[in-house]
Formats: sequence, C-alpha cells, structure tokens
Amino acid sequence: MEFGLVLFFLFLTAALLVVASKTIRIVPQATVMMVERLGRFHKLADSGLHILVPFIDKPRGVFWTGSLPGISSIDLREQFLDMPLQSAITRDNVQIVVDAVVYWQITDPLKSVYEVVDLIGGIMQLTVTGMRSVLGDMELDQCLSSREEINGKLRVILDEATDKWGVKVLRIDVKNINPPTDVRDTMEKQMTAERNRRALVLQAEGERQAAITRAEGQKEAAIAMAEGNKTSAILRAEGAAQARMLTAEAEAEAIARITEGMTQSLPHDRLESDVTTSVSPAKAELNNPAQYLITARYIEGLKDMAKSENSRVIFMPVQSSRVLGSVGAIRELLSRIGERT
Repeated sequence: MEFGLVLFFLFLTAALLVVASKTIRIVPQATVMMVERLGRFHKLADSGLHILVPFIDKPRGVFWTGSLPGISSIDLREQFLDMPLQSAITRDNVQIVVDAVVYWQITDPLKSVYEVVDLIGGIMQLTVTGMRSVLGDMELDQCLSSREEINGKLRVILDEATDKWGVKVLRIDVKNINPPTDVRDTMEKQMTAERNRRALVLQAEGERQAAITRAEGQKEAAIAMAEGNKTSAILRAEGAAQARMLTAEAEAEAIARITEGMTQSLPHDRLESDVTTSVSPAKAELNNPAQYLITARYIEGLKDMAKSENSRVIFMPVQSSRVLGSVGAIRELLSRIGERT
C-alpha cells in the first residue's frame, strides 16, 4: 500500500512537471516565438513570460535560426552568413573564385517561417546566382577594382528577392576575388611594366623640372651678375670722376699756393724790374704759376723716361731748348730770391 502511494505521488509529480513545461514559456530578449493552436498559427509571443494551454498550444519549431535543431524562438538580431568559395566567369571569359559575407536580419517572423522552407539555403542560393549574374556582366579588371559596385548590386538583388521572405539584406562584402594562376602571373608582369613606366615618367619629369630650375637659377644669376657689373661700373665711374675732381681741386690749390708763395717771397717792384731787364723771355714765363707746374711735371717725366731700363733712345720735343731755358731761369730765380731774403 505504501509503495503504491509512492508510485502515485511520483507519477503525479512527473505529470505536473510535464504540464508546467508545456504551460510556462520564457522568451529571451530580441527573440520571438511562434505559437500554434491545434496546428494553426495562434499568436506571436515576444520576449517575456507566457502561459500556454497544454497539449493545445504548441511553439513552432524553427530549424535554421540556431546551432541546435528544433529551437522554438526566432532571433531578430542582425546575423551574417559566410558564403563558401564560389566560381564565376567574367565577361572576358576568365574564371574566378569569389568569397563573400552576407549580413541579414529578420523583419517579419511570420513570412520567414511560413513563406520559405529553408531560409538559410534560400539566401545562399540567391547570393550565388546573383553573384554570378553581376560578375558575368563585368570584365576581370573591373571586377578587381569595383568591389563597392559589386556589393551594391548584390545587395539590391538579394534585398528584392528576400523581401517576400520577411528578410532584410543589410550589406554584402566580397572578401576575395581570385583569378587563375596564369592570369595572376600575367597581371603581375603587367603591373611591373606599368610601375617601370611610371618610374621612367616620374624620372623624366623630375629631370625636366631640375633643368627648368637650373635654367631659372642661371638666368637669375646672370641678371644679378649684370646688375652687379652695372653697379660696379657706375661706382668706378663715379669714383674716377670724384678722383679727377679731387685731383683738379688739389692742383688748383697747389697753383694758388705757389702763386701766393712766389708773390710773398719777392717784392713786386723789384721782381718786375729784374725780370723785365735782366731775365730772358723764357724766364719771364715763370711769372705764370701754371707754366711753372707744367715745366716741373715735364722734367719729372723726362727723369722717369731716363730711368727706364727698356728706353735706349730719348726723344726730345721740338721746344726742348725753351724748356731747358725755363729750367735755368727757375734755378737763377730761386737763387736770387734766396739772396734777397
């Protein structure tokens, strides 16, 4: 009797646990649960605690939303699908291998469950066909350089096709586009030749700029040199002019001092009577101070000619006797001035 009661209580406890598991359901955040009553859709349970009628209400199992089969909640968060390697042929008949990632999100759980049998498989097949269609309309060079354009076209195609499944395709990223080995070798050679051509062009451009810079520098240097020569010539001319002016002023001052000295050293009446009575015409010219300076310089010039090592013959001017007479007159006049003073 006691054993029968224990078995009864155990059976009742198990039944209560089974009923509770069928009645109480907790839906996690960012997920929803499809509830069917007697095989038909009853309600869409969002996150939180829900009470179901046991053996009448039943959650709809979904086999594609998680790693575990038969999970009853549908994830509304953004998900990604890593596509396996797929082959495609471009417009210029080059076979390439493409690797892509699809980011998608469920926007209508009812459509995602009741409008398609295998949602993941459907998205994969749409991606493969759309990728081959887009890449088939482009050449290899355009495929390699226009990934953003390929991503945009694929996203539009998939978004339109999956809209009736309650799925929003957010973006598609083409990770790798691998052409055949022989094509890669040819492309590498082409890129090497292009780099060499660009290097030669840049080198030629640099040499041209350097030549232009050197020419401009030489031009500016020539202009600066010409300006300097002009300035120095002007300065030399101005210096020569000032030197001549100073020399002329010095000579005028010398003449004035000689005249003044000759006048002060000899009384005017005695000098006039002596010069007019006893001095020759050559001596009389000494009254003119300019003639005195000319004679003195003439004598100095003859002395320099006589001292020169290369001069073997001395040419005397036509009026040399007059000059020599003036020399004698200078000596006699100076001796008389010395005696009278």
